[in-house]
Amino acid sequence: MSFVIAGPEMLAAAAADLAGLGSTLGSANAAAAAQTSAVLAAGADEVSAAIAALFSAHGEAYQSLSVQAAAFHAQFVQALTTGSSAYAAAEAANASPMAAALDVINGPTQAIFGRPLIGDGADGAPGQAGGAGGLLFGNGGNGGNGGLGQAGGAGGAAGLIGNGGNGGIGGQGTTGAAGGAGGAGGWLFGNGGHGGMGGFGTGGGGVGGVGGAGGAAVGLFGHGGTGGAGGPGFVSSAGGTGGAGGVGGVGGLVYGNGGDGGANWGGGAAAGSGGDARLIGHGGNGGALGADFLGGGSGGNGGNGGWLFGHGGDGGDASAGLTSVAGSGGRGGNAGLFGNGGDGGWGIIGSDGGDGGSGGTLIGNGGHGGNSFGNRGTGGFGLVGTGGNGGNAIGLIGDGGDGGIGAMGVGLGPGGNGGNGGNGALLFGNGGAGGSGGSTGTSQTPGTGGNGGTAALIGNGGAGGAAGISGSGTAGSGGAGGAAQLIGDGGAGGPGTSGGPNGATGQGGSLLGDPLDVVNAPTQALLGRPLIGDGADGAPGQPGGAGGLLYGDGGNGGNGLPGQPGGAGGAAGLIGNGGNGGIGGLSPGPLTLAGAGGAGGSGGWLLGDGGTGGIGGLGFNSTATIGAGGDGGAALGWFGHGGAGGVGGGLLATSTFAGPGGNGGVGGWMFGNGGDGGNSFGVNNIGGGDGGDARLIGRGGHGGFTVGSPGGNGGNGGLLFGGGGDGGAASDGGQGGAGGDAGFFGDGGAGGWGILDSGGGDGGIGGALSGNGGDGGNALQARSGGGATGGRGGDSLGLFGNGGDGGTGAAPVSGGGSGGGGGRGGDSLGLFGDGGAGGTGGADGGTGGRGGDSIGLFGDGGTGGGGGAFGDGGNGGNAALIGDGGAGGAGNNGGNGGNGGNANRIGNGGNGGPGDPGGTGGTGGSLFGQNGSNGA
Repeated sequence: MSFVIAGPEMLAAAAADLAGLGSTLGSANAAAAAQTSAVLAAGADEVSAAIAALFSAHGEAYQSLSVQAAAFHAQFVQALTTGSSAYAAAEAANASPMAAALDVINGPTQAIFGRPLIGDGADGAPGQAGGAGGLLFGNGGNGGNGGLGQAGGAGGAAGLIGNGGNGGIGGQGTTGAAGGAGGAGGWLFGNGGHGGMGGFGTGGGGVGGVGGAGGAAVGLFGHGGTGGAGGPGFVSSAGGTGGAGGVGGVGGLVYGNGGDGGANWGGGAAAGSGGDARLIGHGGNGGALGADFLGGGSGGNGGNGGWLFGHGGDGGDASAGLTSVAGSGGRGGNAGLFGNGGDGGWGIIGSDGGDGGSGGTLIGNGGHGGNSFGNRGTGGFGLVGTGGNGGNAIGLIGDGGDGGIGAMGVGLGPGGNGGNGGNGALLFGNGGAGGSGGSTGTSQTPGTGGNGGTAALIGNGGAGGAAGISGSGTAGSGGAGGAAQLIGDGGAGGPGTSGGPNGATGQGGSLLGDPLDVVNAPTQALLGRPLIGDGADGAPGQPGGAGGLLYGDGGNGGNGLPGQPGGAGGAAGLIGNGGNGGIGGLSPGPLTLAGAGGAGGSGGWLLGDGGTGGIGGLGFNSTATIGAGGDGGAALGWFGHGGAGGVGGGLLATSTFAGPGGNGGVGGWMFGNGGDGGNSFGVNNIGGGDGGDARLIGRGGHGGFTVGSPGGNGGNGGLLFGGGGDGGAASDGGQGGAGGDAGFFGDGGAGGWGILDSGGGDGGIGGALSGNGGDGGNALQARSGGGATGGRGGDSLGLFGNGGDGGTGAAPVSGGGSGGGGGRGGDSLGLFGDGGAGGTGGADGGTGGRGGDSIGLFGDGGTGGGGGAFGDGGNGGNAALIGDGGAGGAGNNGGNGGNGGNANRIGNGGNGGPGDPGGTGGTGGSLFGQNGSNGA
């Protein structure tokens, strides 16, 4: 393989320079010939004559050599000129036959079927469908984005091999237009395209557009496309109705996952359901509620797993928002022959949690029911969120899923009931535990604990859920334990509260109780923990029991009493997962404290994940201190993932204030991802939790979402290998969290998105030896006043890697003000790598971000971002020692074009961006290279 690069234009320029130099030398030699070859004697004596003759002879010899040198110079220039012409002719000859050959190949199919045989389909014009990909090979073109009131175009379909095109974004209008559907994947191999986002509803009480459906993977192999998010309604009032999310596409006939459903934006609209897998593959996750909490909405159902093998997708989360429109979390998808059912989605602010999906028809566990979080009372009657029921294990082997936790009463709302545990499988399997009932700070009734699930022929019944707690002392009932059948123990009944009855203990096995009781007796007596088995769940406010020394999970911490923290999750032994932290107790009145969520228990010393931190307690009003979410448990052993941080508590009767989310736990010493940070849903400048770090190998956890304050930062990747976690998104005046940094090998995490008056977070740094910088977070929309700025792309510090792209700025939709600037592209500081592209500026004057520099040996500068409407384009980044400068971004509607980036030693300067006036072209390399063209 040749490593020589020939530039015909550079060779021709060098030949012209050398020809001019030869002409200059020839003129100088001719002017000096008479004075150097015929030197006059200084006097009439013989010595003077001899000296003059000697110098004249030297002059004549020099002139003779100059003639020979001039001849050689002319031959060299001729050879260089001939070589340049030969290279140029070879390039033209190579390019022309290839293009001509493709034209010949594609001509018949283009004429008959309207699509090529080989090649990608063209992107659609505004509102038009993308072109179909080549019949043999090629991706479908992307659908064009819709104009005002115009639907987005559908993505083009692929042929035999290729991916479907993405659907276009629906145009905005009083009623937002629908997003375009994703194109179908190839008949043999290829993924479906993603559905386009629905358009914004801009009028008062405007309705957002429906998200486009994800494209199907119609071939043997491929994943279904993600459904497009529904468009937001008018975001400055509670009357706006968001558009429904698009349905995810189905996976391939032999292998492929279903696509995730698109998110909805509240106001009663439903999120899209996840797509189904077919033979082998996991179902897509249902779409969740979007970032507009003014109106309610239901989460999408998870897709079903593949018929032979595959897990069901998780249901999407839901919220009733600030309206009285109760949603429900999506139901988890069912597994196929082998696999686990998906977990039900969470219900937030008066919404029910979704039910877990069924386990595999041969082997597999049922999915856990979704938790419900926060009932809101209205005039003495409110929305009551019930925990979802755990999914049943319907095969021969498998455990039933745990029931979801009932919602806490908010204001005058009662506590929600816990969900029932799912039943175990037919032969081997335990019943799922019932969910805890929700607590309430008023005289309303607390929620009843869910009943434990029935075991299989061999297995233990599930424990009943604990009753919720009433701030006024109203009694609450615990759930009944599930029954064993042939061999096994019945589940313990859930504890009642404030004098309420405990749940009944489940009936033991008709042949034999749990044989492990005999094995565990010595260690239980000496150390207070079993040898094999799970730790017991804690009583209210107490920590969960430790898991078995050899094998077993830690017990879950008990939910806190009013004003008291939740109990910490129990630690695992050698192998097992840490228990989840308990929910913090709500504040009993004004000027009182709400309890923090309990910390998750640590994972096993050899293998196991840390437990999830508990949800923070609810505050009575704005004078009370709201509980923070508990931190996720650490994976203390060699292998395991850190636990996720708990969600910060909310405020009774309103969602204005919230506690901070808990931080994610660290991953295992050898391998494991950091846990995700917990979310915070208030606007009181309390941030989401930071993602946990990985240690040697693993990805950092993602930062938590927040409202009105910065999103949580992503955790750092493993020291040896692993990407950084993505920063958490922020809404309503916050800023997206920064992406985590990578270790030696890996990409930096992406910065969190800024949604509704929030700037995007900066991308994380790429790996120290190899890896790309993370992309800066996009700023999605500003409601009025000034715009929001996109995040800066992360730098790449390793030997190989590109800088991350800057995030896109956002423009205000009303009230005047300038659009936000695009984020600056990240720099590449290693030997090989390009600078990241600058982000596009927001409309109404947003400046495009500057392209990142390439500071190493080989690499191009990043392209400057385009300006928004009436905005200036960003400048292109400068190149490395060898490489081209980045092109300047285009100015928009009178904005200045960005200047092109400069080359260093070898390379062309970047072209200036078009604008009024256009940008100045960058300077070419000092050794070889041309200056960039000025923008038009």
